[in-house]
Amino acid sequence: MNITRNIEKTPDFPPVLSMPFKILPSSIHSRILVSFLNKLLKDQINEGELDFLQDKKLCVTVSDLNIKYYLGLKNERLISIISDKENDIIIQANMYDFLLLAARQQDPDTLVFQRRLIMQGDTELGLELKNFLDGLDLESKGSFVKIESVLIKSLPVYKRLFS
Repeated sequence: MNITRNIEKTPDFPPVLSMPFKILPSSIHSRILVSFLNKLLKDQINEGELDFLQDKKLCVTVSDLNIKYYLGLKNERLISIISDKENDIIIQANMYDFLLLAARQQDPDTLVFQRRLIMQGDTELGLELKNFLDGLDLESKGSFVKIESVLIKSLPVYKRLFS
């Protein structure tokens, strides 16, 4: 019996174009991401929906850009954390797959099953984070609707350019 897998080859961001990202230290990348997320998720943070991240260390790795974001929650704010080897959870994927997730064009379970999204560390924390993201009502946020629209339109261009 010949079983073929129909797993899509995802485009990788070209190493030459990723050089500007690599020049900046992780701490700067993390601060930019945290600033954006604090604005986007202000209501959810104030309502305590992210309390499960309190005093936890989350590392998000964009593998094809070789960028790591380190963040956590302290005093009802997402914060940038200095990188260390003691992360509670590490989430890793390439840029295209993170864009698919952000545009809600792919669900995390499928990417995990295809080994395109890797989670390591505290399983319970990973499930809480996944459940939070699954239940997130971003349709009510005008800014996210605009971002999502741009992402959806740009995904085919990204794929065409970098495949």
